[in-house]
This record gives sequence, C-alpha cells and structure tokens, in this order.
Amino acid sequence: MEKYIKAISDGYYGYWNYLINEILHPSWHNYFYWLVGASFVIWLLEVFFPWRKNQPIIREHFWLDIFYLFWNYFLFALVAYNALSMVAVEAFNDFLGLFGITNTIAIKVDQLPGWLQLVLIFIIRDFMQWTIHMMYHHVGWMWEFHKVHHSTREMGFAALLRYHWMENILYRTLEYIPLAMIGFGITDFFIVHIFTLVLGQLGHANLYIPLGPFRYIINGPQMHLWHHAKNLPDSHPHGFNYGISLSLWDFLFRTNYWPSDDENLPVGLPDEENYPEDFIGQNLAPFQRIFKKK
Repeated sequence: MEKYIKAISDGYYGYWNYLINEILHPSWHNYFYWLVGASFVIWLLEVFFPWRKNQPIIREHFWLDIFYLFWNYFLFALVAYNALSMVAVEAFNDFLGLFGITNTIAIKVDQLPGWLQLVLIFIIRDFMQWTIHMMYHHVGWMWEFHKVHHSTREMGFAALLRYHWMENILYRTLEYIPLAMIGFGITDFFIVHIFTLVLGQLGHANLYIPLGPFRYIINGPQMHLWHHAKNLPDSHPHGFNYGISLSLWDFLFRTNYWPSDDENLPVGLPDEENYPEDFIGQNLAPFQRIFKKK
C-alpha cells in the first residue's frame, strides 16, 4: 500500500512541476505551447478561409470548448489522471509479477530507423484509436460518455477538444497494454501525439481541405463532418467514419459514409435537444443516464 501512496504523491508532485516548467519555459519540445500555438493557427485559418461562411468566428460554445482544451489536456491530469495512471501501472506490473512476467516489451523496435519507428507507432496507435472509437458508438455505456463530444452543434477546430474526462481514462487504458509491449521512446510518442493532435483539429475545423486521392488515407473535415451528422441513415444506425487521423480503416472495413461535401450538414446529437450545455452538466449527464438505465 505504501508503494501506491508514494505513486500518487509522486504523480501529483511530478506533474505539477512538469506543468509549471512547461508554462515558464517555452521551447520546441514544449507540449503546452505546441497545443496552444497549433490551436491558434488553425483558428486563424478558420477566420480567413472559412468553409461555412455564415458560421460566426466565435461559434456557439467556443469558449466552453477552449476550457475543455485546458481541462482535458492539462488540468484533469493535475487533478486526477496522472496520479491514478501511475497507480494503475504499478498495479498492472504487480499483477504480471504474479505470473513471473517482469518485462512487457514483446517487440523491440529501437533498432529500426527513426522515421520507421514514427510511422509504425502512428499507424498502430491510429488503428487502436479507430477500434476504440467504434466501440464508443456501439457499446451503450461508452456512448453515454462519447455523447459529450457529439453535443456540439457547430463544428470548429476546438470541437476535437470537447470530450468527457472518462474518455481519457478509457482510451489510455485500452491503449496501454499493446503500446507497452512495443519499445517506443517518449520522444517518439511526443512527435506522433503532436502530429495527430494537429490532424484531429484540422479534421474538425471549419475549413475546406481538398485531399483528392489522399481522402482514402487521411481523415479531413469534409468526411469527418458526416461523422457528427445529427441524422444518421438507416444503413448506419451507430455511426460511421470512425477514423481519427486516417480514413484508411473506414474504407478498408466499410464503415465509411460520405455521400457529399455538405458544409451546411446539421450536426449534433439526434433527439437530444435538451442535452446539458454547461461543463458541469455535460460531465455529470453520462453517469446519471447510465445509473438511471440500471
């Protein structure tokens, strides 16, 4: 038990020092300013080159989504996630130790060229996220948490950042074991994470990005807008276009649906006109609905 208490303490102390250092010391390896800077640049693109020209520059619930940016990517880690994740890792390693397993790395990639390592982690991680994202739409209780992300009624770059904190826990938990078995370094994760973050914001942005033949590989705003469609076709009652960075998986596994480039497509939750519009309400609603069903 003492080990777990120390993990919690180290998690809070370590993350607090990390966050303060990020804010006070800008650099090319600084996650805080990469996220803020990328968000600002993509917002400027929306301002000067909007796809939906009648959509306000400061769209509905824009500031709520900006708060989600800081909450999901920084504050939640400070409040709970970092400490809990360290305890979870300790518990997982202790569980493996019961079976005499002390090293989870099954595939060593550190001998491969650096660029190939980055490509591999990007593709593996994106496929895992596609799979988890599809689960969010098919598993009832997971969908209740994912509804927060789909509650936006006007799409913009910051819509990517609106999601329930439980998604952080579920994504990272389901990703941990496979990724822990591959010997990637922290720098590799950082580069891939920043790259996928920018692609994700562009995929939600109010921008027209003609991808040509690359649309069968890369997920763009024209395809992803349909993922947020308010009215789903009978052929896809649980949704479609689950790709995070890559559209490739949807075309391969026939979960794609992209009938047109309709910039005025209504988006939001079907039959959920009274979904909470404030941060507290949106973060309580999934638990209330899950327990109500029971």
